[in-house]
Amino acid sequence: MIAILGAAGKIGYSTARALREAGVPVRAILRDPAKAGRLSAIGCEVAFADLQDAKALAGAIADADSVQIILPPNPRAEDIKGDMCRSIESIAEALEEAQPALVLAISDYGAHLGEGFAMPSMFHMFEQRLRQLDIRRIFLRSAEHMEGWGRVAPAAIATGILPSFHDPVEKQIPNVSAQDVGRIAADLLLRPDIETREQIVHAEGPRRYSASDVAAALSQLLGRTITAEALPRSQWRESLGRMMSASAADLLTELYEVHSRGGLIDVEPNARDVRRGSTELTDALRPVVAVR
Repeated sequence: MIAILGAAGKIGYSTARALREAGVPVRAILRDPAKAGRLSAIGCEVAFADLQDAKALAGAIADADSVQIILPPNPRAEDIKGDMCRSIESIAEALEEAQPALVLAISDYGAHLGEGFAMPSMFHMFEQRLRQLDIRRIFLRSAEHMEGWGRVAPAAIATGILPSFHDPVEKQIPNVSAQDVGRIAADLLLRPDIETREQIVHAEGPRRYSASDVAAALSQLLGRTITAEALPRSQWRESLGRMMSASAADLLTELYEVHSRGGLIDVEPNARDVRRGSTELTDALRPVVAVR
């Protein structure tokens, strides 16, 4: 039995589906009962627990051989760092009680960098806390999700201008489809490296993309020209604040400042295991255009 926290999300559902297609029993752990339908439809057992309720989580993952965990930032949290820290501690306490044989944690590019790197630093903390547990673990560090461009795609569709927090707009950034991350996770759960206590894997797409590539993909999908333009630094926080809490906007502003200083968030130096998804940018953005 493999238990998946956050199984209703893009990554979690993709993992669950791949595992079920392989004939593996899956327990999908959700917070919202309204999201259980499609997981039940593919044959998952469903359990319910809040990410910050360690006792409920421990009960939900009890007797699972392997557990996939995820640390989803809440873009509406008033204190996003504090909220993530509470989730980290709750997950760690639940794992310590349940003691599964293997944990696969969805992490982030740059988690090796330590403090001072915004969101990757939160995942550094996540990994460090899990290293305190006497459990075999896989850290699957994901590149920036292609689907994240969906936040600014509506503005591009409406105006013909794709606002970019990356400057210059031709700068190539590691990207990956969230669904590919889920499929890579499923493969790792089915075929873990049984000789190592800790396995670190990086996941990105078939190639790297820039904001200009995103604009070109949207142009292709829409049948009209979309142009990428770098958003002035003075407008970052205000623009992000229209989509998320002030705390989340601050954290993302910090991240884009790292990029703007030339600090590309990338794979760990000398990384030995980088796995590539097959989803191209145009295919990842197709659903965003379809719902316009």
